[in-house]
Amino acid sequence: MTSILETALPRVTLIAAFDRPYEHAVAAARTCYSGGGIVTADQVSGVGQSPEKQAMRAEQRDRIAHSTFKAGHHTILQHGHVSFGLDAVSRQFVWSFLHSHPFYNSEQVSQRYVEVKADRVTVPTLPAPAAAIYRACVDRQMRDYRALICLLEPVAAAEYARVFPARGKNLDKWQGAIHKRAQEVARYVLPVATHTYLVHTISVLTLLRYRRLCQEPDTPTESRLVVDEMCRQVFARDPLLQKLEIEPLETPPAAPWLRAPQDAAAHGRFVAEFEADLGGKTAALVDRFGHNERRVADAVREVLGLPREALADADAIARVLDPAQNPLLGEAMNTTVHQKLGRALHAAHYVFKKRLSHAADSQDQRHRLTPASRPTVHAYLSPEPDYVTPRLILHAGGAAEQLYRDGMAATWQAIGQLRDLGVAAEWQAYLLPNAVTIRFTESMDLAALRHKHAMRLCWNAQEEIWQASVDEADAIAAVEPQIAQFLLPPCGVRHRAGLRPYCPEGDRYCGTPVWQLDRAAWQRVL
Repeated sequence: MTSILETALPRVTLIAAFDRPYEHAVAAARTCYSGGGIVTADQVSGVGQSPEKQAMRAEQRDRIAHSTFKAGHHTILQHGHVSFGLDAVSRQFVWSFLHSHPFYNSEQVSQRYVEVKADRVTVPTLPAPAAAIYRACVDRQMRDYRALICLLEPVAAAEYARVFPARGKNLDKWQGAIHKRAQEVARYVLPVATHTYLVHTISVLTLLRYRRLCQEPDTPTESRLVVDEMCRQVFARDPLLQKLEIEPLETPPAAPWLRAPQDAAAHGRFVAEFEADLGGKTAALVDRFGHNERRVADAVREVLGLPREALADADAIARVLDPAQNPLLGEAMNTTVHQKLGRALHAAHYVFKKRLSHAADSQDQRHRLTPASRPTVHAYLSPEPDYVTPRLILHAGGAAEQLYRDGMAATWQAIGQLRDLGVAAEWQAYLLPNAVTIRFTESMDLAALRHKHAMRLCWNAQEEIWQASVDEADAIAAVEPQIAQFLLPPCGVRHRAGLRPYCPEGDRYCGTPVWQLDRAAWQRVL
């Protein structure tokens, strides 16, 4: 397998794991029908009993494991969890595979705050001259990244001084913060092949699902390498899990459609249709439940057992959504789905079309209760560059914007050269920049939307996600003002809840008292 990549293979380390997850799963299944209390893993395996009894227990254990698994009763496998340290994996793999579902927890190094080293990138083993083209493209992208940081720092410093007038008198003291602002934007030129490292924790059930679908586009080679090693280490801890006999699906449903040559004209028509639906926005509301405000109000009244005459719609909505009346919304714990009143917010639902860069969507997808139809980026290997330009680059203009646009053109040219040489689309896509446009439809209930806005309407949030959240809030305000008035940034929520300090970010305060501003005045560059 080492011949697949020119660079080092991804590194997988099993940091922690539940003991005997197979037998604990069977014990949980037996507990459902036990008249004698909780069944333990030792009872399942017959610890302390005769060899004959242990053999009988093993036969019963495997019979229960197989029958429950084949019947789809898989929750018993969620009791066992495994935690991995992953290093030298690509951002593309993390976005496309590890973070494309809701059943995980990850803590990943941030490209926004940690500068990327030039050698931290996945390079496949390719024949000449494709290998030279790939390497030259990556080297140029890394050079552009460093050059763009230097070009953007003076512009970021000027904007920082405008936002923080007091700090502007001694900007040297704040050079670290300014550098991070420039670095955050410069990363848009980096390839999605750039390495990352993270701690990734999943249930045993999710690991088995990984094994079944590790050949999914966009990253079947890297996914297979990582998942095979994950399974090898976990199966070494508990060999009994192999009895479930899960094997990779060699041809996932999307794969046959992606083998055909891409029709550039058809892709162009898709883009035109999608952009028309967006109407110039980052996010556009395309569907919702027809009477969301009434649905939420009814749900609140159902929780409280009150008729409509006793609690008007506006008052019912305020009871659950206004932090002044529901101060738990101002706390960092996010207990909405645990509150009886909070669960009334599931009654409202929204569907948005969105356009974000790969970099921004890698953060947006971490809101796991707002699922989306994220694309296979093979479809985005179009002849023409298709990318997002951050606001700071547009604000800077001049040499910074020219370098950025020239770099994007050169990247798509290199991808086209690889395509002409017959390089697999999988490896072409690794050269796509963080800036590549990702178009998708995202849906969510009001509970998930409110929480996301309480995080992403913050002016410290990544600029694109912030703009998308503003567009979402504006769209809802146009049709559901009683709900939209409570879609606020964290400082606005805490202000209404009467919690001090209003900004929960401490020394990361954005510099603007957003809680004092009307939504129409929300504007930012950094």
